[in-house]
Amino acid sequence: MKRRQLVLGAAALCAQIGCSRTIDAGTTRMLTASDVHPAQYPTVLAVRWIGEQLELHTQGRLALRQYHSGQLGRESDAIDMVRLGVLDLTRVYAGALNNAFPLTSALCLPFAFDSIAHLRHVLDGPVGTEVFADFERRDLIGLAIYDSGARCFYNARRPVQQPQDLHGMKLRVPASDMFLDLLRGFGANPTPLAYGAVYSALETRLIDGAENNLLSFHASRHFEAARYWSQSEHSHAPDLLVISRQSFQSLDSEDQVLLRRLAGESVAVMRKLWDEGESAARAAITEAGVEQVEVDIAAFRKAAAPVLERYRRDPHIDRIYRVIREQATG
Repeated sequence: MKRRQLVLGAAALCAQIGCSRTIDAGTTRMLTASDVHPAQYPTVLAVRWIGEQLELHTQGRLALRQYHSGQLGRESDAIDMVRLGVLDLTRVYAGALNNAFPLTSALCLPFAFDSIAHLRHVLDGPVGTEVFADFERRDLIGLAIYDSGARCFYNARRPVQQPQDLHGMKLRVPASDMFLDLLRGFGANPTPLAYGAVYSALETRLIDGAENNLLSFHASRHFEAARYWSQSEHSHAPDLLVISRQSFQSLDSEDQVLLRRLAGESVAVMRKLWDEGESAARAAITEAGVEQVEVDIAAFRKAAAPVLERYRRDPHIDRIYRVIREQATG
């Protein structure tokens, strides 16, 4: 986004949220947060929990107002607004940060994680801290890493068991060079689209399918248009909760400590909701008649190998990848 476009976007956002950071005659500081997911999505509920706890612990001196369901635009828009300090916090998919923050690519590498348990074990250690350390150079501060399930393929055309089944398909991917490269390696035609545009693109056959986690597939109702789900688990890329450096530094030191602590505690809140929601989503798409396909994981790993090798040429990414693999349980 060019500087002029960014400033205009910030002005529009100011008008939408009122640019009001205080309520009750100046006694409450109102932080603002955004998410593209719907109101009952685990990440939305976890950030809502942070707001409730902030209000409780500060006796109403700090509060949080959420804009969910993509009310403030795409994830890329939200990142820009947070960097400007117009929006305080946003939850964003790690893939949307790959190009601006290359170390996040290590968390998105194909088949880097073996399972959700493996992912959570790694993210609870120093890897997440190291990835976040790079954010401040571009006016963001990392608060929490939320896992977001295994990313898999779904489409409206046919069952996908091997990479060649994707040949010729137009599949939505996030605006990440890595995911563009990966889908091309699988033989698909990757199409970057905003998350909120996927449903209509499926309905109108602008795209044939997409890749995402099971909970998003259900919550977005994409299963109504894409009737084939393939359990490829090609990436376990997580979500990141970030705050504007400007907003964070405007808090006093005690409030900074409190916010960091609550953000860390919200991870357990989110994980419990995620596990419950994913089980419910699996049951719902089964009842809806979505065909669930077991894939040839070895074939997908082989097709992804050149992409993995290329990104591992970066010594910083390779070092994090090796730490991730060393902590695999099986």
